[in-house]
Amino acid sequence: MRWNGFYGQVDSADIIVSFPRLRVIDLSHNSFSGYLPTNFFENLLAIKEGYGKKGKPEYMGDILQGAMWDYDYFSFTTKGLEIEFEKLLTIWTAIDFSDNQFCGEIPKTLGELHSLIVLNLSHNSLTGLIPSSLADLSELESLDLSSNQLHGRIPTELKNLGFLEVLNLSRNNLVGPIPQGKQFDTFTNDSYRENVGLCGLPLSKCCDNDEETPTKVDLYGDDGDGLNWKFSILMGYGCGLVLGLSMGYIVFTTGKPQWFIRVYERVGQISIKVEKRTL
Repeated sequence: MRWNGFYGQVDSADIIVSFPRLRVIDLSHNSFSGYLPTNFFENLLAIKEGYGKKGKPEYMGDILQGAMWDYDYFSFTTKGLEIEFEKLLTIWTAIDFSDNQFCGEIPKTLGELHSLIVLNLSHNSLTGLIPSSLADLSELESLDLSSNQLHGRIPTELKNLGFLEVLNLSRNNLVGPIPQGKQFDTFTNDSYRENVGLCGLPLSKCCDNDEETPTKVDLYGDDGDGLNWKFSILMGYGCGLVLGLSMGYIVFTTGKPQWFIRVYERVGQISIKVEKRTL
């Protein structure tokens, strides 16, 4: 249904008919508006529960040949590229709502589509945070949320998307440090460009200390057997300060103790003898 002149809201509030076998839906490059149809996503049972994964491999083309129309090929945008398919396996699942006028937040229920491989919601007017529930899309290979108005931080849970090959979060209002580790170590600057509030690798902008995760002070050495050397120095300064104050208190409260006077007189005599010799 892509590249048509469709417009209006995709309202799923009163949806009656579900699509239990629908695996690929492409509404891109139209003028649909309103909120993303939450109830519609909840009824995509083939993507939600992974129907057909355990059976014999089937191709969507084989199913369509028995219908009223024939086909030449499938054309679909996946992982940022326009690809033509002669046949698609029924286990291949994709949702492309890009290049429309959808607004509002990304539904958290999208995270229930556990068999989804491609999700493209780019070039809309989506707002709010990136839901951490997207980390439950364990089969996801391509995620494109670019050119929206999303804000907040990138959920660290997205690091658990072990099959994610393509990530595009560019042209949003995201802030904070980019998650590090796992698949996120494979993405380049292009995945995050034009988010002035983002920092950390692979960007050249470093994060401030208050944006980074605070580190705990380790009072022990690497082997955990003794106190850290910095802590030992602080302990020494503390003991010396207490001892010095105690000695000063004894001296000025006992009224010139004899041992202190004798030490002072000896030092004075030695100083006088040294001066006479130099003369």
